[in-house]
Amino acid sequence: MARLSTQRQIVRTLLSLPAPILRLMSGGGVVYKGGRTLDPRLQFITAGSRRSPAMNTLTPEAARDASARGLAALSGDLDPSVRVETLRVPTPAGGCAARVYRPARQDPAMPVLVYAHMGGGVIGDLDTCEAFCGLLAKTLRGPVLSVDYRLAPEHRFPAGLDDMLAAFRWARDNAADLGAPAGQAAIGGDSMGGHFAAIIAQDLQQAGEPQPALQLLVYPCVDVASETPSMTTYGDAFPLSRPIMDWFMSLYMTPSDDPIQRRLSPLGAESLEGLAPAIVVTAGFDPLVDQGLAYAERLRQAGVAVTYRCYDSLSHGFTAFTGAIPAADRACREIAALARDVLKGEGV
Repeated sequence: MARLSTQRQIVRTLLSLPAPILRLMSGGGVVYKGGRTLDPRLQFITAGSRRSPAMNTLTPEAARDASARGLAALSGDLDPSVRVETLRVPTPAGGCAARVYRPARQDPAMPVLVYAHMGGGVIGDLDTCEAFCGLLAKTLRGPVLSVDYRLAPEHRFPAGLDDMLAAFRWARDNAADLGAPAGQAAIGGDSMGGHFAAIIAQDLQQAGEPQPALQLLVYPCVDVASETPSMTTYGDAFPLSRPIMDWFMSLYMTPSDDPIQRRLSPLGAESLEGLAPAIVVTAGFDPLVDQGLAYAERLRQAGVAVTYRCYDSLSHGFTAFTGAIPAADRACREIAALARDVLKGEGV
């Protein structure tokens, strides 16, 4: 713990240096691609990451360890006013560990938000999104249920997705026990978690069940076969590059899975009419930015109420960078406020 605290302090001290110095230490110059300028702190982190083995050259176990260490140095701290409860959510496969984040003053009218962490379906855990889940709970003044769904390649598609769908149904059916309105729940996640959230809204519609109160999709993967320009323009971005995305999908899917099927590429669903109100968030320096925008546009064309935000200077994964990147912290606070407004009926 002391070593982690020291590492965090070193990282935060370095990243507090003026932007010109950070760019000089990163090799000089401004990183400008596709009409966007990368945040100088992210530029510095990206340059440093090139001294370590690329994630797609590691085993899944080593990748999980490396990611956990890296994110621990960049993540924000859990707000001390937020209470954390551990529990186990029942699923058809035997249940998943989960955490409930509850604010000091909970609004009984605020639905529970079920949240899925990022990680390509291969890495990540409950710690990955803890700071952001705490921020959401505090801002929404409602409970946030974070779920430790199964990971690939030990459990390939659709294991993690099915865990999240079961967790959503459990939270909806037990919402009153969490101090939230009975029979209501919102769904959200970032990256692979956003992928799951988008699919779950569609799954519920297919099953004839009520829609979530909100779908919060933060830099979601909604087309695993995507060949949009951003897959090339930002194909070497940090922390998600095109090779790493391909590596994730090679572990998540089996050779017999059709990548264009709806539960892998929800962007290709025949119709998006009648889905829950959505907040779609993208990062500028992200291979997935084009598909996130495309999903927001398709939702809007289908008559779904959509709020779209692109944080041009940030990269994929920024919800886990709030302790070191001020722009990421500001973005996450804005996202949480947007979610609060939609759930209170004050936004679109």
